[in-house]
Amino acid sequence: MMPIENIRNKFRLSLLAVLLIPSLATTQDFTNVQITTIPVRDNIYMLQGSGGSSGGNIGVSIGDDGTFIIDDKFAPLVDRIQAAIAELTDKPVTFVANSHFHYDHADGNESFGRAGAYIVAHDNARRRMESTQVLSNGYVQEAYEDVGMPKITFFDTMRFYFNGDTIDLVNTGAGHTDGDVQIYFREDNVIHTGDMFVRYADGSLPFIDHNNGGSLDGMIDALSNLAGLINDDTIIIPGHGPLLARSDLLDFRDMMVIIRGNLVRAKVQGLSPEAMVATEPADGYAAADASTAEWLSRAYVEYTRQ
Repeated sequence: MMPIENIRNKFRLSLLAVLLIPSLATTQDFTNVQITTIPVRDNIYMLQGSGGSSGGNIGVSIGDDGTFIIDDKFAPLVDRIQAAIAELTDKPVTFVANSHFHYDHADGNESFGRAGAYIVAHDNARRRMESTQVLSNGYVQEAYEDVGMPKITFFDTMRFYFNGDTIDLVNTGAGHTDGDVQIYFREDNVIHTGDMFVRYADGSLPFIDHNNGGSLDGMIDALSNLAGLINDDTIIIPGHGPLLARSDLLDFRDMMVIIRGNLVRAKVQGLSPEAMVATEPADGYAAADASTAEWLSRAYVEYTRQ
């Protein structure tokens, strides 16, 4: 178990990193980012970035009706994204479904909107895009221009019949943010979960945007709802990371449940945030470093306020 003073020092470093995030974000280098196309099933693909800041995974459905994509990464990558899509089909992007409003998933909206795509999102995601938002990691996301705003929104569910598939856009609850959408291709049995379910390469814990309606309780509930929606043959396109399965999602949910239990125990014991972090509630799931300490401290607020 880490000494309290070490935890304090790591937490101070974490807060300093958060304060630097807005300025760092403006100098991201996209020069070496490459877009890789990964076949998923039938006419569905995943576009994944590698090398530097690459953003979230993009889902792509191609067919006679046109091209339907899920998320569009960063604006500087749009040309590379469009080139990757052009290798699959000569049909333009008709619809862009935003899994949520965060910049690494939706900053390409303005470019695709100018190109004539209709942008679809949860109504809360559109509301977030209408004005400046400060994310829980300190990043300041500015409002989008009208051309990049979702023109079609919904609250609970929406259904498309497109490219021979029944495509359900589902809000399983506020978890990552208060405007998350998961997109389920029923006939192909493929689902894009956005950042409600991720697997980061560095093994870090999932980002929960507490500033914008996200919560640990909500994420756990949404993951349970997702598990009930799909089956063992479903291929999952996560918001970040490789293609996954329902068993991976269940393991992820169970991890979150265990961490929540440790946080609730710390609350019952009346521990301060620093003392809580020192008990290492995420032991076995995430490194005992400044990033984990910050994540746990933000999540702990949920329970100390109750």
